[in-house]
Amino acid sequence: MLGPQRIVCLTEDTTEWLYLLGQEARIVGISGYTVRPRRAREEKPKVSAFLTAKVDKILALEPDCVLGFSDLQADIASALIKHGVQVTVFNQRSVDEIFSMLWQVAAMVGQGDAGLAWMAQTRAQLDDIVLAAKALPRRPRVFFEEWDEPHISAIRWVSELLGMAGGDDCFEELSHQSLGKNRIIASGQEIVARQPDIIIGSWCGKKFRAEKVAARPGWQDVPAVKNGQLFEIKSADILQPGPAALTDGVAQMHRIVMDWAARYA
Repeated sequence: MLGPQRIVCLTEDTTEWLYLLGQEARIVGISGYTVRPRRAREEKPKVSAFLTAKVDKILALEPDCVLGFSDLQADIASALIKHGVQVTVFNQRSVDEIFSMLWQVAAMVGQGDAGLAWMAQTRAQLDDIVLAAKALPRRPRVFFEEWDEPHISAIRWVSELLGMAGGDDCFEELSHQSLGKNRIIASGQEIVARQPDIIIGSWCGKKFRAEKVAARPGWQDVPAVKNGQLFEIKSADILQPGPAALTDGVAQMHRIVMDWAARYA
């Protein structure tokens, strides 16, 4: 069997991908935040959060590869590297970069052909969504809220997928900022001023409260609030830069947009 045999996944995206490729037997440890696929939580030891990890527990698993995400996990990666562990850290922030990560991981475990087939099918599904969105008489303005206090707008892959789904990100200019602190919207009135037709919340692990959003001072005349167009997409479905966002996440956004268009466009 090609490639690493004992893999620790510090984030959910690579875990889900290895399961989709039928390579879950290679995984010996996962993030405690993993919910996709659900059975991974029952089958695999949980060895990390997002910014922290149980280094001793990881070392005890004797991994021959650890897969991580971004500079946010640099300290974890450094600690493991100092113990001689091979660490591969991806930094995918866009749709194309997600596909690139998927290809690299598939090739790493000798599943290049299967990976390419899945990616081709997924790109075809995205093309169908884009084609359907082109027929909309009007595209809705969408505020995607990644966090509520302070307000944080959509990261790049979310903004791109929203565009494919048929919506226009109200704060698209912020989406290329990789860090959440650089996507903070200082005042709720800035959001009100952009008059979103739809508000989608994905509060990074805590439940979205539509009634709380609707009750914000000065928001009563926002089209999304007046028309009851406030929705939640679970963070596991859209804020993980992996298979979920490219499938379930974008599909949910597309359904929300198409339903809005049927009523208000």
